[in-house]
Amino acid sequence: MSLLDAREFTSAIFTGTWTHAKGGDAEVVSPSSGTVLGRIGIAGADDVREAAERAAGAQRGWAAATFEERAAVLRRAGDLLRTHEAEIIDWLRREGGAAAGMAGFQVHVAAEECFEAAALASQPHGEILRTAKPRLSFSRQVPVGVVGVIAPFNVPLILGIRSVAPALALGNAVVLKPDPRTAVCGGAVLAEVFRRAGVPEGVLQVLPGGVEAGEALVADPHVRVISFTGSTPAGRKVGEAAARHLKRAHLELGGNSPLVIMDDADVDAAASIGAWGSFLHQGQICMTTGRHLVHESIADAYVERLAAKAEALAVGSTEEDGAALGPIIDASQRDKIHGLVTSSVEAGAELRAGGTYRDLYYRPTVLDRVTPSTPAYAEEVFGPVAPVVRFSTIEELVELAGSSEYGLSLGVVTSNPMRGLEIADRVPSGIVHINDQTVDDEAVAPFGGVGDSGTGSRFGGTRANLEAFTETQWVTMQADPARYPF
Repeated sequence: MSLLDAREFTSAIFTGTWTHAKGGDAEVVSPSSGTVLGRIGIAGADDVREAAERAAGAQRGWAAATFEERAAVLRRAGDLLRTHEAEIIDWLRREGGAAAGMAGFQVHVAAEECFEAAALASQPHGEILRTAKPRLSFSRQVPVGVVGVIAPFNVPLILGIRSVAPALALGNAVVLKPDPRTAVCGGAVLAEVFRRAGVPEGVLQVLPGGVEAGEALVADPHVRVISFTGSTPAGRKVGEAAARHLKRAHLELGGNSPLVIMDDADVDAAASIGAWGSFLHQGQICMTTGRHLVHESIADAYVERLAAKAEALAVGSTEEDGAALGPIIDASQRDKIHGLVTSSVEAGAELRAGGTYRDLYYRPTVLDRVTPSTPAYAEEVFGPVAPVVRFSTIEELVELAGSSEYGLSLGVVTSNPMRGLEIADRVPSGIVHINDQTVDDEAVAPFGGVGDSGTGSRFGGTRANLEAFTETQWVTMQADPARYPF
């Protein structure tokens, strides 16, 4: 039995059942072939308003369920993701443009997010406090109520479920707004998984939509926390709107992550690390290695090997086997990538590989002799581009690595890991990987950036998820009523 029936979600949104979308509908299109795969409903402001009100009503019963009941639902959701892995991978390849390995990774991580969230439901959720009075004083973490999740197109399954699963486990209701470009693999899949796992009607609702739906979700008084993953410019707008309504916004935003290759690095290993960091999933990952900082003594050898790897990678349809890289999500994003590459070459960068495209397929690209003012170095490309800058001293390296307004992930390749840690101490970054590239994600680890990469909020791990999706409440109890002089 399949997980998805296109007849159910055609032109519909998920409110606990598949219902007509007041905001209209849109085509589900494969970026690999341009084939129309179906139609999905698009939520308007009225859809969001009704969903938020429905969620607020349903949340009370869900929060009253025992932690065992909520944990069981999350475990079933993880099992369903594994059971329907092949079908979900197929949608991720066709609709999301993910190569087979990347699609499989998304399903694996999504299942792990559910299993970790199931364990989160039974974690201690408070502490006994000292008090100067004859009473019991304690704090406890209580559900926020309704959580609004806004997820992007690039890694849609993971970037939706990493907020949805822990928020549900902690007793919240969730309204998820996936990107319309990946509304099936990042929306309908989660709707059906959690419906079949036993989430009560109204506790999870899935409303694909654009700016109108996003603004309505942030503004709605029933929604107390916004979890947003997307670009830094869009995140600024979400954060500003949330602040006006005095609600928390967890913002996981863009990046331009540096990969440092020290003079004592194994060049062959470093080139493999660098190629994976920049080219995986066509570079459409917030943690993608956007800047290669290479010691001048090994830079020529590194660039030669990196370019060879770029030239050898197969780029093609993710609907078929064999492609290492698939299509860019749409023509607008492809043209932005190409514009940054061409302007960088015009500014003096040397094109060592790539720099060309066919339809939405962009060749993995290596740019050498890049400077901090080169467009493809200074900006987040969000495509398969590896700009290489050479450095000579540690001071120069630290200045280069820390000069970006972004601070999401940092990789350092060196034969001396302690040297890598010393560099990490001097470069602001939410994530550091020594002797690895910049792209990684585990359900058990806190994830998030600093600077323009986010507000310092974190997803993943027990403490981070508790802080993200609960409120702290102070409670006192005493045997007799208090007495006062008036």
